[in-house]
Amino acid sequence: MTLADFYHSQLYHDCMPFWFPRAIDHQHGGFLHCFDHDGSLVDSDKSVWAQGRMSWMLLSLYLDDERRPEWLAWAESGLSFLETRCIDPADGRMFFHVQRDGEPIRKRRYAYSESFAAIAYGAHAAATDSDASATQALHWFEKFTTWNFTPGLMPAKHTDVRPMMGLGPRMITLVTAQELELRLGKQEYLTAWIDRCIDEIQRFFVKEEHRVVMETVTIEGEISDHFDGRLLNPGHAIEGAWFILEESRRRNSKELLDLGCKMLDWMWERGWDKEFGGLFYFRDVFDRPMQEYWHHMKFWWPHDEALIATLMAYQLTGQEKYLHWHHQLKDWSFSHFADAEHGEWYGYLLRDGSVSSTLKGSLWKSFFHHPRALWMCRNIARELNL
Repeated sequence: MTLADFYHSQLYHDCMPFWFPRAIDHQHGGFLHCFDHDGSLVDSDKSVWAQGRMSWMLLSLYLDDERRPEWLAWAESGLSFLETRCIDPADGRMFFHVQRDGEPIRKRRYAYSESFAAIAYGAHAAATDSDASATQALHWFEKFTTWNFTPGLMPAKHTDVRPMMGLGPRMITLVTAQELELRLGKQEYLTAWIDRCIDEIQRFFVKEEHRVVMETVTIEGEISDHFDGRLLNPGHAIEGAWFILEESRRRNSKELLDLGCKMLDWMWERGWDKEFGGLFYFRDVFDRPMQEYWHHMKFWWPHDEALIATLMAYQLTGQEKYLHWHHQLKDWSFSHFADAEHGEWYGYLLRDGSVSSTLKGSLWKSFFHHPRALWMCRNIARELNL
């Protein structure tokens, strides 16, 4: 079996059948996603993230793989649920966690629900030629960037004694703008956000002297020598690396290619567990003890993101080490996360690769990281004739 055929089979014969149609909420609309290993429902609450992410994934497959009317209908159910049940009328932002019927449970200080709504509406605009959805996509992108980047608007996580800034908002702004450019066409407004975020990632978070990509830094871009300030999330930085690699491909930019590969190289070295295999969840920039007790665990999504990053780096550079890393990661991941009996991946493993929780879905894990990795790796492998 070719690499492309492997990923295609995993997407359509292993991952997709686990989620659909069981994830469709015929009673209230949108998606259920908190499932145990066998697909039984563990919790009927809904993550607003998941509504946007799952809608986007279905629409991406609809646009690029096959125009199946049920995929469009399911995605539109997710968008309708977002629009009618997930917006806080007090400020126009989205909630994070709602009951099955949409009654709000909580809204977080940061805004990411809005970014996933933006890409879902962008994909819907492309799928249906809908001006209204295109407008919604840009509306939610503006909500997201305004909330995350306007000084003083978002409630501070830290006091003025030690203000910090994070990699996450810049990464997600970058990939959201890229997706909107793909589906809505290039716009100076979106390109400016892409340029800004890449510049800030490079200036503030990429540390040549330590060969790392920081998760948070001081407002001046320095390392804060405390638990939170020293924290590295290798999988998150590797995900950011492939966002930059993708932009290097679009622009044919060697400078961005070098930056993305450097981020991948450094964080692979920091993150790969040389004793048991797989990627550590957290590391300390100075290799000091960590306070997060789950720092050594293996979460599903960093492995999915690293599958994309390594194969994309091989495609863009031709360097065999990246293909070697990809196969090393693929072999470890599918021999530990995968469930041969019921399909899909477990979300959480212990350091040695044994299953920590049988959950396949939660408020954080849904039909997104894993199918996106399978879909993108299949597409890259096809282009490489692998």
